[in-house]
Formats: sequence, C-alpha cells, structure tokens
Amino acid sequence: MSSTISNSRLRTFGSKTAGPGQPVYITGEIGINHNGELDNALALIDVAADAGCDAVKFQKRTPEICTPRDQWDIERDTPWGRMTYIDYRHRVEFGESEYQAIGEHCKKRGIDWFASPWDTEAVTFLEKFDVPAHKVASASLTDDELLRSLRATGRTVILSTGMSTPKQIRHAVEVLGSDNILLCHATSTYPAKAEELNLRVINTLQQEFPNVPIGYSGHETGLQTTLAAVALGATFVERHITLDRAMWGSDQAASVEPQGLTRLVRDIRTIEASLGDGVKKVYESELGPMKKLRRVAGVVAEADAAEAAEREPVAV
Repeated sequence: MSSTISNSRLRTFGSKTAGPGQPVYITGEIGINHNGELDNALALIDVAADAGCDAVKFQKRTPEICTPRDQWDIERDTPWGRMTYIDYRHRVEFGESEYQAIGEHCKKRGIDWFASPWDTEAVTFLEKFDVPAHKVASASLTDDELLRSLRATGRTVILSTGMSTPKQIRHAVEVLGSDNILLCHATSTYPAKAEELNLRVINTLQQEFPNVPIGYSGHETGLQTTLAAVALGATFVERHITLDRAMWGSDQAASVEPQGLTRLVRDIRTIEASLGDGVKKVYESELGPMKKLRRVAGVVAEADAAEAAEREPVAV
C-alpha cells in the first residue's frame, strides 16, 4: 500500500490520530446510561479514564424533534415515577451547564468526550464545545440533512453502519465525503447475538472504502468478539459502558461494567502490539533457541550464511 493511501486513512481526534498503524482509538459509550444524573456521568468518565480509554461518548437529542409527535403524551414508568414520554426524553438530556462540567472533568482526567447528535439543533449545541469528533448513530445514517450539517463542521465524523444496506452506506459516504470520516461496522441489536455480528464485514468495508479507516461499534455481551474485531483490523472501538448492568435503562444490558472495560482495554493493547508489521523475520530472541533446538541447519540456511559471508568486506 502506498504511503499516500495510508496517510489518507488517518483521522484526527483532538491531539490523537486514528487509523492504520496507530493505536486503536477506544471509546466508552456512555450514551444515556447516566439516566440523566450528572454524578453517574462523572463516575462513568472516571471508569473509562481508569481503564485507559481515549474518549467517552454521549448522545444529544432535541426531544421535540427526535420524538414522534404521536408518542409525546404516552405515559410510561420510569425511575422518577410515571411520566409522559416527552417529559422522560427531557429528563435524560443534559444541557449546557452539565456538558461544561463534563468537559472540565474530562480535561482533569485526560480523556476526550464527544457525542452523537440526533438532529441539526444538537449539532449546533455540540459545536459550542471543542469536541474532537462527531458520531452518527446507525439510526441516523439515512438523515441527509444531519449528515450535511456534520460535514459542514469540518470535524472528524464517525459513521456507524448498523441496520443499513451497502447502498445506503455508499450514499451516506457520498453525502459526508470520505476525507474526514471513519466508518464503524455495527449490528444494531441490544444485545447482539454472536452469529449476527458478521465481523468479516470489517474487511468488506476496508476493501470497499480503501481511503477510509474502519472501526467497530459493538452491542454484544462479552469481550471476545470485540477483541476479534481488533485482530481483523478495526482502528476504532466503541462499547457501551455502565456502572451496573442491572441499572434501569434500555442500553444497560448490552454494556460493559468497570472491571470488564479494564480487561477490554488491556487486551486490545496486547493484541495491537502482537499484530506486528506482517514482515516475517527471525528475531534476535530466537537465535538462542535456534542454536539449541535446530539439529539440521538446512540448505537454505547454509546458502544464506554463504551469501552473508560473501557480502562481508575482506580485511587487507
């Protein structure tokens, strides 16, 4: 692969870079698992920072835009009692003061934050903050107005591709442009079954979009399959995180708890270190075992030694 193509597959996330040859950019998706409580959000930021994540991600909606009008007045049970759906949507949204506190806490902990805006007003809101990127949720992949608004920010845009056809993905990439985007393979089931993760789509997307880095947004239970995504070449990883999977909320069951997140980050770093550069070589650490264990040097080894001797300068 030429260096031009390689460089074109790098994306900036604030002071960090994601893409081939770079450390996997690991994001803890808080989403709305904070249940509208700032203390929960700050505790989850601490969990992600302690585990070694690069960023945390939230979701930002304008409730009146994102909630269908016919659902506004439907009542539902919540941790705060029975309330209408539109009141619930407001209850779990953070405003400017909360995000200022989130930004300050993230800065103190040395971790980035960004969000998935679900409407253009949410994009305008997030642009008040110096976020390193914006995320397009899989549900928003077909919202051309939102995509155009995100493209206009000039920031890196992460596009999740769950519940989308190849044709829809290609159209979204055309609307966003390929210069600033990072594509994430995803299956939008909560939690997703292993047999529906189809991780080889990571390689399919790599072939289809050679100038775009490919990542993985996982909604499964367990960690093994996310680690497999890294082994397949995912340059960005996102998993929902929670303080406790038993907490109230639709995303909690498909989320990773603190201890699991620590293991996930540790194992991703081990895997990326183990992948290497793909060039077969004999390591210096192998020379001792080779001398001790290899009984027959073989004709190729002897030929190599002879060539090496011929290349050595002759003393005069």
